[in-house]
Amino acid sequence: MKLAYFPGCVAQESGKELDMATRWVAKALGIELVEFPNFSCCGSGFVDEANEVLNIAINARNLAIAERAGLDILTICSTCQGMLSLANLRLEDPAVRTRVDAALKPLGMSYSGRVKVKHLLRVLSEDIGLDAVKAKVRHRLEGLKVGAFYGCHLLRPADELAWENGEEPHAFEDLLAALGATPVYYRGRVMCCGFPIQFVKSETASRIAGRQILDAKAHGADAMATPCPLCHISLDAYQNVAAKAVERPLDMPVFHLPQVVGLAFGASPEELGLPRHIVPVGPALAKVGTH
Repeated sequence: MKLAYFPGCVAQESGKELDMATRWVAKALGIELVEFPNFSCCGSGFVDEANEVLNIAINARNLAIAERAGLDILTICSTCQGMLSLANLRLEDPAVRTRVDAALKPLGMSYSGRVKVKHLLRVLSEDIGLDAVKAKVRHRLEGLKVGAFYGCHLLRPADELAWENGEEPHAFEDLLAALGATPVYYRGRVMCCGFPIQFVKSETASRIAGRQILDAKAHGADAMATPCPLCHISLDAYQNVAAKAVERPLDMPVFHLPQVVGLAFGASPEELGLPRHIVPVGPALAKVGTH
């Protein structure tokens, strides 16, 4: 399998462990990641709020780069997946397409709409398949209770993205079970992490993140795992602030999606960048005998 690799911004800078883990897992599964240094930021939802057509044009350019190479796109960020997928859908509007085509023309580019945008979770669940994932497991994550945290853009708007139910998804939990972990179901798993307002109303954002972590904890989770690097920032990097906001100790290890897959496939914590996390993951690793 050969895919255009769209790591997004966070995985290239503050969240480099996500990129490390993705590359390790891709190699283990025989996925060839084709890199395009000229990919740009997806706009992260912020550009969309200010100028929807500009946001669509930015992502149409990214899609056009992949289309020119004859490849579909692999994303490892729920927000990137959302922005790229919605750009594909919005371009079905003739008025929008006319304006976007006009924006791309001076760049010598055009986009016909043939590229599929695939988040890593969907690639693992559908393209690779859970049976093939199971076959690669070398260190079952038995004894580890993991609360999946989907975030917003992977699932919504559900009617347009046409994949999982936005309120009752199960793909991540099915994957965790295939890896040998025990999935933890809790209401907060499909709620917002608070990141979109972190730099506007930080206290409110921290309370949101804290509540989701407390919810997972109350349902018995030893750790959380997310397919979105922005959610990881809220839940891991800002967890100390979230703990103060909810006035409760949290101490919840938070994994990126490919890190839990990599652990089950036999990668070392160092190969997956786990020492880079703010909240120590040692207690979770001890549950499965990995140090």
